[in-house]
Amino acid sequence: MKYANVIIENKSRHTDNFFTYLADDGVQVGDKVMVPFGPKDREKEGFVFGFADEPDCPADKLKSIVRVCPAQSLTEEIISTAGWMKQRYAIKYYDAVKCFVAAGKPAKEGKEKEPYKGIEGKYTAPEALTGEQSSAVEKICGAIDEGRQENFLIHGVTASGKTQVYMEAIARCLGLGRTAIMLVPEISLTSQIIERFAGRFGKDIIAVMHSRLTPRERYDEWQRIRSGKAKIVIGARMGVFAPLENIGIIIMDEEHEATYKADMTPKYDTVEVALKRLKYYDGVLVMGSATPSVTSYQRAREGIYTLIELKERYNKTPLPKVHVADMREELREGNTTIFSRFLFTAMSDALEKGQQVILLQNRRGYSNFVSCRECGKVMKCPECGISLTYHKNGDNMVCHYCGRSFAVPKTCPECSSRYIKYFGIGTEQVEEAVKEYFPQAVVGRLDLDSVKKRTDLDKILKDFADKKTDILVGTQLVAKGLDFDNVGVVGVIAADVTLNIPDYRSAERTFQLVTQVAGRAGRGGEQGLVVVQTYEPKNYAIRSAANHDYDGFFSEETGLRQFMDYPPFGDIIMVNFTSEDEETAMKCAERCKVYMEKALKQAASEGCSEAAGGKVLSPKVSLHFKGQDSFRYYIIVKCPKGQRSRYVFYLDNFSRILLKEKTDCIVNIDVNPYSFV
Repeated sequence: MKYANVIIENKSRHTDNFFTYLADDGVQVGDKVMVPFGPKDREKEGFVFGFADEPDCPADKLKSIVRVCPAQSLTEEIISTAGWMKQRYAIKYYDAVKCFVAAGKPAKEGKEKEPYKGIEGKYTAPEALTGEQSSAVEKICGAIDEGRQENFLIHGVTASGKTQVYMEAIARCLGLGRTAIMLVPEISLTSQIIERFAGRFGKDIIAVMHSRLTPRERYDEWQRIRSGKAKIVIGARMGVFAPLENIGIIIMDEEHEATYKADMTPKYDTVEVALKRLKYYDGVLVMGSATPSVTSYQRAREGIYTLIELKERYNKTPLPKVHVADMREELREGNTTIFSRFLFTAMSDALEKGQQVILLQNRRGYSNFVSCRECGKVMKCPECGISLTYHKNGDNMVCHYCGRSFAVPKTCPECSSRYIKYFGIGTEQVEEAVKEYFPQAVVGRLDLDSVKKRTDLDKILKDFADKKTDILVGTQLVAKGLDFDNVGVVGVIAADVTLNIPDYRSAERTFQLVTQVAGRAGRGGEQGLVVVQTYEPKNYAIRSAANHDYDGFFSEETGLRQFMDYPPFGDIIMVNFTSEDEETAMKCAERCKVYMEKALKQAASEGCSEAAGGKVLSPKVSLHFKGQDSFRYYIIVKCPKGQRSRYVFYLDNFSRILLKEKTDCIVNIDVNPYSFV
């Protein structure tokens, strides 16, 4: 017998530690076990994290593991990564473990579910790799052959053939008996990738992981991966938790996307988890993007990542022409429609040539908000506190946070005025205008309202790929990695939507979105045309995107970031305090601010001037928090570069103090969040 340290499935923060049980000699680290827990010895699920030489209580007082569940046990590497996640993100052990655990229940023999069962492999090998592609493959495969853990950032213009490089690297890994993970930022991109990969590698060795699968599908795919039947995993960010062994490569396509950062508990960063897993297996990380994140590109300049550049499109077609339409001029000259005259003409010409059109409007619904023109009151969700979006299809107002819908009031609830009006433009309104001005065209819409299930998404994309749809209107879903060869014109209806959000990344997001959607044009034989409509044509993000000038944008953006100590020149840590009592949440936030300031002064007195250089901002109420019958306050901590672990340690210590005091307040720590609402 031996003493096993087990983490128990329990939601209480008070049980987030090891419990020691007697175990048979055959029990191993990573085993899923059932154990008696609590005064009534109810069976609980747990995982073995390690073994103790001696128990911290008399051996005859210890309870024994009831049984082991080998079909759902994890590897030692996964347990190590889960333990690292607990420390890195100040989360509970079991929250980290759950990321790796199979959802759903096992199927009966022969009843397993296979997602994408009807998919046909579509892969056409290029005549030959370009010189740039060959050089990229040689560098990446050199690290794979040597079993050297190395991180690569591919900065490749749109349609430069990054996917072909990915497949060549994966083929090398498979040839060496290793496995691979291919990550994409959006579920919408998985179908196209699966078709290409199935055509190249065969469908039998490919598994899929993303949140749109049913619990049964996710469980069956998890078992295929764990059993070793699947060698390649394709998925959204959750694919990084695939129970593969001997991982040779993890690829993050469109690495700049915010979706790689989890915004729900546990709040992990996909690239960090990927790096942790790859270090265990001496695997290779490959990140690719036409618009690398400022943080990743800075790391490449510092030598942390190896930079690979693909500057030419694989078919030698030039990058699309970009025309910036100044909507201020359009208004002055009497054009009050959604479309600038240049975009309208370009769309008409493209349709006459038999080409397709993509229109991006990064707001769904019909109008962005509903307001009283008499007193200015904006209709907001009573639960979440954010503006309600008007949806014409249902003639209602919808909260895009919690999903609740409300009838449009006949009179203003504030002043009883009847002047209730709709403001702003959403995808529904763009779709309606397109149908009015181009009645002969077949119009499709791609946003979260039109995609209720995975089959809806697949149908919309397939219709566009099969040229059944002439004009596709959508949110940022249409900007990410879609590969269609007949798109002649891309229109960005309102580039200012992302430019004016209250986030230090707003300029970066705008540059990326405009550049990415522009890359959907001209992927066939002809040069494409992109029309960017804006009220700020001289903004450096829009100007740089129009000129395909990443270096120019990076230079201006990093100058601002460095001055403000924003990432990548420091870290921003958001600490949330949630309680059923508003005063408790507020006081805990205030106490944390004082605690952090004292800790930083202590660090300075001990000679650690680097740690003392941070700043703790005053607590603020979270106006957009959507918790039911509870309140949230938050503080922002600006952390000097290289001091993140120390700051997270301080904050985690403070949360433990509240826990010991049995304070009715939940503390949540988020490093470099993508949202400050």
